[in-house]
Amino acid sequence: MIEKLKFITIRTEPEIIEKAATWFSSKWNVPKEAYLECMNNYLNNKTNLGWFLCLDADRIVGGLGVIENDFHERKDLTPNICAVYVEEEYRNKGIAGRLLNLAVEDLKMNGISTVYLITDHIGFYERYGFTFLTMTKCDDGTISRIYIYK
Repeated sequence: MIEKLKFITIRTEPEIIEKAATWFSSKWNVPKEAYLECMNNYLNNKTNLGWFLCLDADRIVGGLGVIENDFHERKDLTPNICAVYVEEEYRNKGIAGRLLNLAVEDLKMNGISTVYLITDHIGFYERYGFTFLTMTKCDDGTISRIYIYK
């Protein structure tokens, strides 16, 4: 199944930006405009922190982004992989891992060798080279785990 899927960055298919922002917003309850701002900054070369998607034909089935800070108090830990999501019927097929690898490789090409992410998952990101670093307070007051990849 994964062979027929297409993995892209929105820079290679900028016409998908509205659809991608709507999709991410529907998954994470973050305003579409916030995604559009980050994505436009990426498309306009104001940042090299990218947005990556997995497509099945014209349907977005997975995605993630890279931003400066993913709504937590550790502003010194940057950049952050954010908004990792794979549609339920596409899970356990290696899609998230491939998206994570694409993001890490893209960052390396831009001279960034260390990246962080916050999550409540234990055992998932470790499979892709991330290690637990510390706990952090999130902007909504909750406490989450920070992982590091280097």
